[in-house]
Order: sequence, then structure tokens, then C-alpha cells
Amino acid sequence: MATILVVEDDVALNDLLRSHLESQGYAVRQTYSGPEALAAIEQQPPDLMILDWMLPGMDGLAICRSVRARYLMPILMLTARTEEIDQALGLEVGADDYITKPFSVRLLLARVAANLRRVELESHRVRPAGAAEESSSTAPMAPSSPSETLIVGRLAIDLTQRSVRVDGEATELTPKEYDLLVLLASHPGWVFKRAVIIQEIWGGDYEGFDRTIDNHIARLRRKLGALGDRIDTIWGVGYRFNREV
Repeated sequence: MATILVVEDDVALNDLLRSHLESQGYAVRQTYSGPEALAAIEQQPPDLMILDWMLPGMDGLAICRSVRARYLMPILMLTARTEEIDQALGLEVGADDYITKPFSVRLLLARVAANLRRVELESHRVRPAGAAEESSSTAPMAPSSPSETLIVGRLAIDLTQRSVRVDGEATELTPKEYDLLVLLASHPGWVFKRAVIIQEIWGGDYEGFDRTIDNHIARLRRKLGALGDRIDTIWGVGYRFNREV
């Protein structure tokens, strides 16, 4: 049973989310401010966090940034902000998903299920042979052994530690940026349609805004530096990690 941490200062909305999440079989913990949320995570990391943007004491962006520095659990951000730049900012600091208020509870539950399913699939996909069966996206990012590394030219992706190096230098990526890079780089020359990328990275129930993929690709290219040029835009279709000449 997955544990969901709800961080929302509106008590009525917090209780409503808890009620619907528990009806789906999730264990729910409730907090109402930034400091409370960080203390709850330190005590016991959840499997997924639903995080409001506007909170007393510490806003959602600061919480997201702090949590993402240590933990890999999916972060679903709630906000009344509807501008694309705000959505991009939330994703930039490490949020995995974004829902604007007012929202459909059915949609939120679908997003929660999709993000948890993605984590479960990822844990099975990258587990090295002989490794323990138990795997959690909420554990602190600590070294793991044995290591399984994907090498593509000057790019090295440690699939066990979920870390990336370009020319030997560590490159910090958000979880979605990392997943996107692994998808593209593990199939050099393949053209991935947008619908396929959404299915693989966000899950089939995802109904995000149109520029979600574009924003992630733009940030990924920037973080990869010159190597980012290997990510081609195939206009009207999708993206490709080109074969190095």
C-alpha cells in the first residue's frame, strides 16, 4: 500500500484529498505547512507527495527543491497559477507533475496512479541481476552496488544510482529529465513520437499541457551542454537521440 503525503494548508481541501486517496487504498499523511512537510519526510519518506505551491512559512517551490536534493519520490504540485512559465518553473525545481486549481479529483487520482506506476516499472527495469527484490523511489540517493551503466559516447548513465556524467563530470537532472534521457539515449537513432514519450515517461493516464515535453527537452539540452545537440527535434513527430558521427 503506497503512502501519500498531502501538503496543503487549506484544511477542507486537505481532508477531501485524504478521503478520496484513502478510498483508493492509499495510506495518507497530512501536513499543512512547509516545515511540517519536511519534518514528516525526514521522519518517514512517503511514496509520493502532493504539494501545494502557496504555503505558510515556506512555499512549494522551496520545499520541492529541498526534497529533490535528497529523495526520488514523485512530487505532484498543486497550484492556482496557470501561466506556462509558472508550470515550467515548478518542473524546473524537480516536480514530476503539475495540476492547476480547480481540478478534477478523478484526474488527480489518475495522475497519482500513473506516477506510482512509472516508479514501479522503473524499479523493475533498472534492477541489476541478483539485486534484492525490494526497491523504493523514496530512499535517499545513496550509492548502490552492483552498478549498471549505459555508455553512449561521452555520456555515462548509472542506472543503479540514477546519475549522469558527461565527459566524466556529474550532471544534475530532475527525475523526469533523467527518465527522458534514458529513454532517448538507450535507443540512438530511434525517433520517439510525442505520444510514446508521454506513455513511457508520464504514463497513459497523463493529460498534461502541450509544452511539457518541449520544456523538459529544452532543459535537458541545456544541462547536457554541447552533448545536448545530439537530441534532435523531428518536426511534427517527436524527438531522437542521434547517432554520433
